[in-house]
Parts: sequence; C-alpha cells; structure tokens
Amino acid sequence: FKKGTGWEGAPSQPVPFLKRCNMPTMLVKNADHLLTMDGGRREIAGGGIYIENGVITAVGVSGDLPETADEVIDATNCVVTPGLINTHHHFYQNLTRAVPAAQDANLFSWLRTLYPIWGRMGPEEIRISAQVALAEMALAGVTCAADHLYMFPGGARLDDEIEAAEGIGLRLHATRGAMSIGESDGGLPPDTLVEKE
Repeated sequence: FKKGTGWEGAPSQPVPFLKRCNMPTMLVKNADHLLTMDGGRREIAGGGIYIENGVITAVGVSGDLPETADEVIDATNCVVTPGLINTHHHFYQNLTRAVPAAQDANLFSWLRTLYPIWGRMGPEEIRISAQVALAEMALAGVTCAADHLYMFPGGARLDDEIEAAEGIGLRLHATRGAMSIGESDGGLPPDTLVEKE
C-alpha cells in the first residue's frame, strides 16, 4: 500500500501473483521499506526483490539487483512485506455473513440459522464464494490460504473451489472434511448435509 494512505492505497483488483509467474523475470524496486522477515528481521530502505520463473532469487537494496526484468514494478512510497498466510477458513460462509438472523448469535444458533441456507448451495456458489474469499484476502496481503470445505450440497465438489482458486492466483491448501452426525442422530446439521463415515 502507498505509505500514509491506508486502504485507499490498495489495488482496485487482486494481483494474481501466480498468474504473473509465467513470465521469466520480475523486479520490484525502490520500496521505501522492504521487510524481509528473515532470521535477522532485516528492513531494507530502498529495497527490491528479483524473481525468476516465480522464484525469489534476490532480495536487497534496489541498486544491487538487476536493473531490468520482463516486468518491473516501481514500489516507491510503498512498504513491501512477505505475503500473509490464512491457516483456517471456510470460504462458502462468506456468502451468508450478512444474514440478519445470524448476526450477534451464539455459535449453535448461528449454525442452525445458516445450515439450511448452506444446504441449498451448489457448485456455482462454492466457486463464487472461493473467488470472493480469495480476492478479499489478496487485497489484504494474503498469498496463501487453507480452506476447510466440509459440506458438499447440490453436487458441489472440492474441485469447484480449487478451480476457482486457479483464476485468482493465491496458493491454496484445500482440505476436505465431512460431518457425519445429523439432526436425527442428535447433531446440529440437517441430515441432508451429513455423510456416512
């Protein structure tokens, strides 16, 4: 983000880093501050990053890096940091975060309110929710996310989420879960959302 601007300095659209990796070289240069998060926690004024085939090959003062690349990003007035990692998410839930009956509810009330809505989702909703979640994370500096998809209503598949993620360009660790105890056996989710063990 541009220094001193807060969210106004954020890009208007996610920058799909992995999509950019198809080009052989990239140079990010002239960052006011480049935070390395290496063992010495170096902060490099006027810093830059040189990337070859999607792999960071050099980090340092911009003047010490190659001067040209297939893509050059001038990071003047910017702070450059390593990407953040989101280690636990449920992408599909972002489509229901504004449901009035679920606002300010305790966990079980929240789940009872939203399970029926989630149960009506299908492949398209899983794809869209993954795109929305990943785009929001990209705008916030997340470059890797782990999502736990544990409901597969309407023919939804984990592959729907993975395919959606490919278009955004963040690293995704998709995990498949399941629920096996439905309402008829004393659980919270509707029986239509549970699977046999």
